Amino acid sequence: MNEHRTRRSRPAAPTVRHVAILTYPGGQTLDVTGPFEVFATANRFAPATTGRETAAAPAYSIEVLAPQAGPVAMHSGLELVAARGYGAVRGPLDTLIVAGGDARRAAQDARLLRWLTRLEPRVRRLASVCTGAFILAAAGILDGRTVATHWASTAALARRYPRVCVDADALFVRDGHVYTSAGVTAGMDLALALVEDDLGRGVALNVARQLVLFLKRPGGQSQFSTHLAAQMIDQGPLRDLPEWILANLEADLSVEALASHAGMSPRNFARVFTQRTGVTPAKFVERARVERARHRLEDSELPVDVIAADCGFGSAERMRRTFHRHLQVVPNDYRKRFPAGPARLMPATGNRRARHVPGTRRG
Repeated sequence: MNEHRTRRSRPAAPTVRHVAILTYPGGQTLDVTGPFEVFATANRFAPATTGRETAAAPAYSIEVLAPQAGPVAMHSGLELVAARGYGAVRGPLDTLIVAGGDARRAAQDARLLRWLTRLEPRVRRLASVCTGAFILAAAGILDGRTVATHWASTAALARRYPRVCVDADALFVRDGHVYTSAGVTAGMDLALALVEDDLGRGVALNVARQLVLFLKRPGGQSQFSTHLAAQMIDQGPLRDLPEWILANLEADLSVEALASHAGMSPRNFARVFTQRTGVTPAKFVERARVERARHRLEDSELPVDVIAADCGFGSAERMRRTFHRHLQVVPNDYRKRFPAGPARLMPATGNRRARHVPGTRRG
C-alpha cells in the first residue's frame, strides 16, 4: 500500500454521519436505492438502540449526488432526483458511495475524476458498488488496493487497471478506508456492514429484518453460488445435471461418475462443464457441499459428523479441512459464530487475504 495512505489520518466519525451516493446518467438504480434504504432504515432504529433521546438527530443524513441537481435517468429508464450536483460538495463527507451501471462514460469524465481525487482525503469512507469500481480505478484511488466488482466485470477491471488487485470471488472487500462491493444487491450487504460498524449489531439486525435481508454473511462468502451456476446450463446434455448434483451431494460425484450420468466421456464432460459454469466439476461439487453444510450448521443442531455424511464429505475431518479452506473457520467455530439466531456480518475474502471490517472479530 502506498506510504501516503498509511500516514494520512482519516476524518473522525461525526455524530450525524453524512452519506452521499453518487450516480450519473445510466447508473444502476439498485446501486443507489439499495444502500439508501439501508441507511434510511437504520435511522428508524438508531434512537431506541443507541440511547438517543429523540429522532431529531438521525444517525445518517443521506443524499443522492449526480453531475447536476435534479432528475437523472437511470439505466432502467427510471428517473432519480439528485439533491445536488457533486461539484457543489465542498466540505467533508463521512461516507461517499459511487454507484455502478453504465460506468464507462463516467470513468472518462475528467471533471468527475478530479473531484473524486480532491475529495478522497476528506472522506472517512469511500465505497463503490458494482462497476462503480471502474470510476474509482480511473481516478487512481484503487491503485495498489484489493477490490471487488460485479463478477461479469472482474476480468475487464483487472485488464484495464493492472495496478488494481481484483478479487474475482469476493462479495465485498475493505482495503484501508476504501470499500468495494460486487454487483447490485451486494451494495446492500456492504451498507449493512457499515451500519453495523457505526451503530452496532442490534441496529444492523433490525435493519436486516425490516428489509428482509440476511445479516449473517460468513467470512469467505463468495459471489459464486452453486444454485446460480446451475442456472447457467439451460440446454444440452448437462441441462439437468447441476440440479441433480445439488439434490444428491451424498452420492459419488467424481468426474467419472458425473460424466457417466451425462452420457459423455470424462474429458469432454469436464471441458464442457467448466465452460458452461465457470468452475471445474470438482470445484462445483466441493462448493455445493460447503454451502449445504453451512446451512445445516446454521439451521440445525445436528452433530458435525452427521452433517458431514449428509453433505457427502465422508468424514467430519474432511469436512473440517474443506470448510476451513473455503471459509477460514472450522465447522464448530462457525456454528458458534453464526448460530440459528442473530449473527454478525463479515466481509467476503474468497481464498485471498482477509479484509477485516471494524467491529467484527477475526476467526
